[in-house]
Formats: sequence, structure tokens, C-alpha cells
Amino acid sequence: MARDPLLYNSISSTYRYARHEDPRIAARIHNGLGHARIVDIGAGTGNYEPPNRTVIAVDPSSSMISQRLPGGGIAIQAAAEGLPFADDAFDVAMASLTLHHWEHVDLGLREMQRVAKRQVIFMFDPNHTEDFWAVNYWPEARNLPSESAPPDLDDVAAILEVADVRVVPVPFDCTDGFGAAFWGRPEAYLEPTVQQGMSWLAQLAPSALQKGAERLRFDLESGLWDHDYGQLRRLSELDVGYRLVIAGQ
Repeated sequence: MARDPLLYNSISSTYRYARHEDPRIAARIHNGLGHARIVDIGAGTGNYEPPNRTVIAVDPSSSMISQRLPGGGIAIQAAAEGLPFADDAFDVAMASLTLHHWEHVDLGLREMQRVAKRQVIFMFDPNHTEDFWAVNYWPEARNLPSESAPPDLDDVAAILEVADVRVVPVPFDCTDGFGAAFWGRPEAYLEPTVQQGMSWLAQLAPSALQKGAERLRFDLESGLWDHDYGQLRRLSELDVGYRLVIAGQ
């Protein structure tokens, strides 16, 4: 089954409540961007777009575009694989936690390369995130189109001229509710708003989502989760597989 480029039209109902920029992660992304004319591809609500810079946002989902914060830059409805811009129209093309939803990742990466000499991508490395404890509670997620074969660092490097790959540790009190954001706060994964803000959970059948939540709730109440993973609660940040890839010139 192919990835759905309009996925967020159907699962974005709680996105504005569950997903917010984490300033520490944003600082790392903005440092990689520099001061430049930017196109944000797969922009969603634009959480990681830098302020006080020229940014054009692109997203295939009208629902996501409608949830962008007031005062943001221009947003255009289009897919990564067919950007409506001339060659070298921007200094930097950025993409944040979106590559795994692209239907043709290689085409999208080539489009990033075409419209900007520099590419900055915030992504997860599936070779690392496969070990994340929460996947054991919702193993059905491994079969989702966006999660069964997500692009890894080698896939990106096969297209782009990667100059640097930086680890982006996730703070314990991360304010953005992406996939592994609550690595040390497992109770959050029981909240419906949080579940609907994470594409890997929001795409699951209700029965699978409920079954996993019941297992997690039992393990939390019985103390089993803390027996196995309780040491995570004492950490201030953790490498959960998120990376900032900087490519081009």
C-alpha cells in the first residue's frame, strides 16, 4: 500500500493542540538553516520555521495549511515531488519530520535539490527508532505505509550531497508531541489528544490503538513499565534517533 500524501487531511484534528515547537530543537534546526530565503516542504503548521526570515511553506494537506499560526508566511498547497518553483528559487530547502510521508522520497529530495542549493532535513533514523519501547505496545504500526519502510540516512545520502549529520537529542520535557517525544513520560501515550497528534498512532485501527493503550496502562499501574524502563525518568534528554541532515552548499 502506498503512502498517502493527503494523510493529514484525515488525522490532523488535534494537531494544533498536540504539536508545538520545542525551542531547544528549533534552535538546532535554525542554526543549520542560517539566514536565508527558505522553502519549508511538508511544512504542516510550520512549527519549526524560523521567525524574521523569508519562508514559503508547502504542504499537500489543506487541513494542515488551515491550522498554520496567524502571521506566518505564504503557504502553498503542493506535494514535495512537484514543487511549483523555478530552479534555485531559494537559498535553503527545509523539511521537518515529513520524509516518511512522501509517496516518492527520491523525487522529493531531488526537488529540494533543484529549488535550493542547500537542504536541511530534520528526520528520524529508522535504524535507531525501531528500538523505541513504545513500538512494542503498538506493533501494528510497523505495517503502516509510512512506518514499514521509512527513509533512512543512506536513502537521503544517495540523492543529496550530505555534508553533516547531527544528533538531535529529545529533552525529557519536550513540548512537541512527535513520535518519541514522551520517551520518559509514558503516561502521555494514553492521552487521546497525544495519540491523534502522532501519525504512527493516529493511523492505527481503533481496536489496535485501544489494545496497545490497555497494555501500557496495565504495565504502568502494575509497575512493570518502571521496572523495565524507569531509569528513563531520571534522564534530562535522550538520543531517540532524531537527526538533522545538512546537505548541499
